[in-house]
Amino acid sequence: MAVLGILAALGIFLGAANAATLGVVSTEGGMVEGKSNGVGLFRYMDVFKGVPFAAPPGRFQKPVPHPGWTGVLKATGFGKKCLQLNEFQTGTHGSEDCLYLNIWVPQGRSVSTGLAVMVYFHGGAFLLGESQGPNYLDNYLYSGEEIADRGNVIVVTVNYRLGTLGFLSSGDSELPGNYGLWDQHAAIGWVFRNIKAFGGDPSNITIFGESAGGASVSFQMLSPHNKGMIRRAISQSGVALCPWAFNSNPRTYAEKVAKKVGCPTDQNMISCLKKTDPFRLTLADSVSLISSASNPLVKTLALSPVVDGDFIPDDPSNLFSNAADIDYLAGVNNMDGHMFVFFDVPSVDQPLWITPVEDVKELLTALTKEKGPKAADSAFKQYSSGWSSKPTNVEIKKTIVDIETDYIFLVPTQTALYLHNNTARTYSYLFSEPSRMPIYPSWMGADHADDLQYVFGKPFATPLGYWPHHRRVSKYMIAYWTNFAKTGDPNSGPSEVPVTWPRLTGQDHQFVDINNSMDKTSVKQKLRSCFVHFWTNTFISFPNVN
Repeated sequence: MAVLGILAALGIFLGAANAATLGVVSTEGGMVEGKSNGVGLFRYMDVFKGVPFAAPPGRFQKPVPHPGWTGVLKATGFGKKCLQLNEFQTGTHGSEDCLYLNIWVPQGRSVSTGLAVMVYFHGGAFLLGESQGPNYLDNYLYSGEEIADRGNVIVVTVNYRLGTLGFLSSGDSELPGNYGLWDQHAAIGWVFRNIKAFGGDPSNITIFGESAGGASVSFQMLSPHNKGMIRRAISQSGVALCPWAFNSNPRTYAEKVAKKVGCPTDQNMISCLKKTDPFRLTLADSVSLISSASNPLVKTLALSPVVDGDFIPDDPSNLFSNAADIDYLAGVNNMDGHMFVFFDVPSVDQPLWITPVEDVKELLTALTKEKGPKAADSAFKQYSSGWSSKPTNVEIKKTIVDIETDYIFLVPTQTALYLHNNTARTYSYLFSEPSRMPIYPSWMGADHADDLQYVFGKPFATPLGYWPHHRRVSKYMIAYWTNFAKTGDPNSGPSEVPVTWPRLTGQDHQFVDINNSMDKTSVKQKLRSCFVHFWTNTFISFPNVN
């Protein structure tokens, strides 16, 4: 035992003696120095936190380059989050000075060079969130350490403006909006220009994100302003075509905000809004969480990207040619819509409560409102076609979750994938690892955001909180994601995968079902194709009603 102890100590000593680290790095704004952490035998991680990628932004203005600093910036603490509502919508936290990013660089015995780069945009309905994510015992959700170490890639996470300050728009050139998207674009540009100094390959940048971050990835792909900077992209549970991700009538919401903060709604509205206290503007972001089957939550989300004639020059569905040279991987969780159902139909989560068929009809009527009663009747026929003659309570509850999942996430994602498939390599997935929440029903699948813990390697970072099969899921996702980032093919790369993931084509319509027990049967075809066809063909064929 003593000999083993000596050998172990010697290994640690030799590892420390051979530790590779970037030390001080020169960027366009000045010198930065992070911190080097040991992550395994002869494996280290250079971490740079709170690196400015733009100057503190002007109110309702595009970001501009940072003026720079003198000396060496100690990049050892996360930057401030962007100004946003608190959890109870009773106050605010964060700052207008928030355009910072974080970088994780894996190192071995020598300093890394030519690494693929993965840039992450967080979710939060364009209202909430931050580059490092929620924190529990100094374990941040969006820490890039596990992905960087296990996949041998550089990971970058980014702040961007949110809520009114990031996405308010008057629908014209006076207040065009999309400031949060411009922030993301500025971060991509900073990475493209500076990442080589950190050991990254600027010609091999993958952007990825979840929910509003996934939709942001989609918008960044479609914008003409990122040409040549993005090689690959991954959207998790969110694309630009999602009904909550795009506001086609921004003026109406801008006038509501103006009234809340005491501004007129005439020609003086914009000048008044620009002078208004940023905390008051942010408090005007509040979203009513009082919803129902007849007034679903998704219909109340209005602060989102818009057609501005510049960053998003046209309806997103018409911009896929801009992404013709970008490999794309996208998918959803099989019960993504459950998060919305929690508010809209609370009985779904209560096993002893009856969820009436009428709730299904009311929900479908609300979601198909612009097409009228005939469309609602057609939708009900489609979603009840698989029921037994006397549908059980569980059948009804699961149908409600399916409806919201399809409408809010799955159908828009499938539509985006097929539009992109016309021009570039495309991969489709469904994430179905059951939720770990003990209060959920036994039939519950993967809720919205359940995938994040696995992508960011939490079963490895906090092993006592997970079972071995959870680590399998995390291993699979990190392998697929980082192989894709390196090569454009989730199967091709140094990380072993459980099953070959085929490309999505208009002939085979294949996707992979990701969970803890993957084998050749995990490759499936025609993801909820009957329901995708209903929303993309049958539904839109009905005429609009007044």
